[in-house]
Amino acid sequence: MQTLESLGYTVFFEENLSSLEEFIFQRQYSQILILVDRNTNDHCLPVLQAAMPSVTDYDIIEIDPGEENKNIDFCIGVWKTMLDFGADRSALMINLGGGVVTDMGGFAASTFKRGIDFIQIPTTLLSQVDASVGGKTGIDLDNLKNIIGTFTQPQAVFISSKFLETLDDRQIRSGFAEVIKHGLIQDRDLYERCKSLNLNNIDISVIKRSVEIKNDVILQDPTEKGLRKILNFGHTIGHAIEGYSLYNDSSPLLHGEAIAIGMICEGFLSYKLNGLSKEDLEDLTTLFLDIFPPYTYTVDQYDSFVELMKNDKKNEDKKIGFALLKEIGNAEYNIYVDTEDIEEALNYYLTKTK
Repeated sequence: MQTLESLGYTVFFEENLSSLEEFIFQRQYSQILILVDRNTNDHCLPVLQAAMPSVTDYDIIEIDPGEENKNIDFCIGVWKTMLDFGADRSALMINLGGGVVTDMGGFAASTFKRGIDFIQIPTTLLSQVDASVGGKTGIDLDNLKNIIGTFTQPQAVFISSKFLETLDDRQIRSGFAEVIKHGLIQDRDLYERCKSLNLNNIDISVIKRSVEIKNDVILQDPTEKGLRKILNFGHTIGHAIEGYSLYNDSSPLLHGEAIAIGMICEGFLSYKLNGLSKEDLEDLTTLFLDIFPPYTYTVDQYDSFVELMKNDKKNEDKKIGFALLKEIGNAEYNIYVDTEDIEEALNYYLTKTK
């Protein structure tokens, strides 16, 4: 077993979740609630049940999978089910799932009766390397990602690569985008390692290193007042494209797919505005295009993208804020970019995918 200390809690890296049962019994909770979606109920709940055979008294709350369901209506459904189960302030919520489950479950727990304890057990690569640490909880409003939420730390996080066996290739690639991002902003060695990784067998050490990078950043800036903003590289443009796709495409982009587009575009902005070398820009562009299929959009959609960017949480004084690379392994934040440059970056992606 390996562990990592975060903001007042421990992240456990262990295949069989062997520490989970003891952790729960030590806390003597009045009730245990397990939040799942349909997929994790079928494929991941049996793994969890096997890891805590002595914990037999719990209630299951099931939600529909998908980012489109991470909204206030579904959250109200979770709260009402918690009431139906008679949950009190000494209850524990275990969030077993990807980012939708951990984000919304954390938000529901942090606000129910002014807050109950919760544990995160992320089951996708994306949620393991991105949503597992940092204390961000949240839901979407309209097509704005995570615009409603809190900073609330879990009691613990348990990460097992066993859950990755339940994922298809597309989900693995989506999560891998965030691993690459962590290399781009803080660790060139990790970025270089990403070029030769076998996505069918991602080693737990890669997951741990990715989590370590994010954890190091958030320990220095828990509430995203400064350095933590570098974690948003690729997300200003990426979130806008993701939000647009969610409401307009018959098969919406996954988070990592949209962020990969955003990192190519924001890589171009880094080259134009922040000193990133042309060689580094071409290198990261090639890596993402080798992994992710091209996404088609048109100039007519630019206004919609920019309108979504104007509501981004990183903005100040109505200026659109970015985290941009200085070089691979080194990012800077609070860089404000005008619409013309954003549109040029969107054009850059299109020219590379023709």
